[in-house]
Amino acid sequence: MRHSIKLAVSAALALSATSALATNGDHLIGLGAKSRGMGGTAIGIFHGAESGLTNAALITQIENTEISFGGTLFMPKVSADMGAGSSDSAADMSMIPEVSIATKVNDNFYWGIGMWGTAGMGVDYRDEKGYTANMNMVTNLQLMQFGVPLAFQMSGFSIGITPILQYGALDIHYKNPSNTQPGYSGTGAGVAQDLAFGYNIGLAYKISGFTVGAIYKSPIEIEYKGQLSTATQPFVDAGVFPGAMDDTLEQPAEMGIGASYDFSGNTIALDYTQIKWSDAKGYKEFGWNDQNVIALGYEYAASTWAIRIGYNYSDNPIDDAGALTLAKAGEIAGGQPTPDMFGGNAINTFNLLGFPATVESHYSIGGTYAFSKTFSMDLAYVIAPETSTKLLTMPDMQNGRDMYTEVKHSQSSFSFQLNYAFN
Repeated sequence: MRHSIKLAVSAALALSATSALATNGDHLIGLGAKSRGMGGTAIGIFHGAESGLTNAALITQIENTEISFGGTLFMPKVSADMGAGSSDSAADMSMIPEVSIATKVNDNFYWGIGMWGTAGMGVDYRDEKGYTANMNMVTNLQLMQFGVPLAFQMSGFSIGITPILQYGALDIHYKNPSNTQPGYSGTGAGVAQDLAFGYNIGLAYKISGFTVGAIYKSPIEIEYKGQLSTATQPFVDAGVFPGAMDDTLEQPAEMGIGASYDFSGNTIALDYTQIKWSDAKGYKEFGWNDQNVIALGYEYAASTWAIRIGYNYSDNPIDDAGALTLAKAGEIAGGQPTPDMFGGNAINTFNLLGFPATVESHYSIGGTYAFSKTFSMDLAYVIAPETSTKLLTMPDMQNGRDMYTEVKHSQSSFSFQLNYAFN
């Protein structure tokens, strides 16, 4: 059964030949075109069937049955400079699918089912040449979740839970620029994939035009066999790390609150979410900080159309891991520095070259057009302006020189969604 599920998910992920560099860490800022058009707001505002994963309590506002199908064309632009000029990552486009269904059973009970591409990140410098060549780093993390939202409501108050089956795939490959062995092809173990379970819980209360909501998403552990352990082993062999990292990479717990107010066709929504990277296995070893995410959205809806705008801000989770210059390490060591003093430099190298989740601000615009009372189309466009992050990375100890790596990262994406509401 697990093998069949993996084959089905692999077929869906074949739509994304390269990896998605999502916006809040490795998370998309919103699921579905309505949410993305409003800056990712989704905790305290109803978005139809697509609300089944973000806050299942909100599907209690479905009138009968609704089906949504669509996806996001994601276009990140990442470049890295390790001291010999900037090079662009070739992982610059991917398609992220989404399907959501929600239905009303009776006045109190609602349920649904869905498949959502939720997160990912990666780079591709495999064809780079010259000094360091950005270590020919290639990374690809893809996450997809299957869920069955269940919701109960009474007197304006609703509660929902979505049991989740998460599929994850991870690949890390790079070349050590100091390795001169003939035929050396680099460090990597091929793609690893696995399944794991989790859950989302949501609450909502609606009175007149005012809606408030709250969510909790459980952490989900996945073991990517041979990935992090293989990628970090060369640093163990060189004396930089005391031991190879565990192959578990955990999607972190999330908690958030949100609210929206609807008046005369206008809707304003605000969300606050905290993503607990510092507690998540794998990410905490890479020194990621918790993210505080603020999302603000506005919608004006007429009888057959709607327009949306939004803004989303999240802290950069990547910080300096305690890297040292050769001079500082030598000063601390009282002479010749030793490799074990550069663990922070190695962490910076992995974070900036392999997993540069550094964008912060995001601006969005979107809209809906209803072709009939039952059939409509949603569109959204999101742009994240370029950020620049520069940190000390692994020094060139053979030539006695420090190495700084600067990564520039921007994003744009286009979301498309079709909706059918049964009478």
